[in-house]
Amino acid sequence: MSEFLTIPEIIHAAEEKLPRPIWDFASGGAETETTLRRNRLAMERYALCQRVLVDVRKCDFSTTFLNHRLSIPVMLAPVGSLTRFAPDGALAAARVAERKGTIAFVSTVSAPSLETVAAGVDGPAIFQLYNYGDRDWVKSIVRRVENAGYCALCLTADTAMYGRRERDLHNRFFPRQVASDRPNLADVNCTHDEAEVNKAGMTWEYLAWLRDQTRLPLILKGVMMADDAARAVEAGVEAIYVSNHGGRQLDHGLATIEVLPEIVQAVAGRAEVLVDSGFVRGTDVIKGLALGAKAVAIGKLMSWGLAADGEAGLERALDLLAREIEVGMALIGATSVAEIGPHVIRPTMPLG
Repeated sequence: MSEFLTIPEIIHAAEEKLPRPIWDFASGGAETETTLRRNRLAMERYALCQRVLVDVRKCDFSTTFLNHRLSIPVMLAPVGSLTRFAPDGALAAARVAERKGTIAFVSTVSAPSLETVAAGVDGPAIFQLYNYGDRDWVKSIVRRVENAGYCALCLTADTAMYGRRERDLHNRFFPRQVASDRPNLADVNCTHDEAEVNKAGMTWEYLAWLRDQTRLPLILKGVMMADDAARAVEAGVEAIYVSNHGGRQLDHGLATIEVLPEIVQAVAGRAEVLVDSGFVRGTDVIKGLALGAKAVAIGKLMSWGLAADGEAGLERALDLLAREIEVGMALIGATSVAEIGPHVIRPTMPLG
């Protein structure tokens, strides 16, 4: 087990080990990176309220997501190209998720194949779908996902166009061109340009069509507006995934924690809500839960943990998050996730 004592140590180790283009690929955002920075700045706009004289000798921070128990309210977000951070890529993340009692998302553009990842773990996993092919190809990969035993299907909807990630451009690093290990796309029946058109052409009609293709619970990722969330629920989506792609798509966008409360209100309990983008500390997780998320997903921190020390590094990152959550819960007087709500936070002035 890695001997990191703090999360910043893990991040520093990842930066030391990764080649600069890969570090920038993992850590950067779109254009001016305003959205990337806003994700963190907005987190500072909420302060936690400390409560005293509560018996917090036992704090239970387990929860559920789509009827699956999570030992910690943190999931592993879908990240493509994980083999750049650990040789076993998505399988490494899924193995860690299983050992830590949580769930990993497996990206369409990750390796090894979706079947290999599912066969390598006994715990639940969720497949994240990019609309790379035509509808016949989508139906085919949905069947593969079902046959492999995934517990849910997640459609990413915020990539109508690929964000201009200037760190990558400055490094002359073009991840979509250099990626050769994408086994889930081996049978895709479109060219790269045609795939981009497919993603740009997704509409609510497409979501309705996809809903009809599977009985798996459907998650819609990339939701940043309340009316979109409400419409998705009406279309039969079981979980709303609030995400701005870690600040990697729309520059000058809103932070996810800024829009989370209004999305939770619009969903009104008709679907579960998951959130990511900018969550790297246990207190961040508590804030997400307080504002109505069922769980928080980590992407960058997952990549940094794998880069720092492989599966042991990611396990350590989750252990440190769990410890931070436990300490934070105790000091706000919450002995279970159910006791974390809007009453534990207050808007405040950010220090930045």
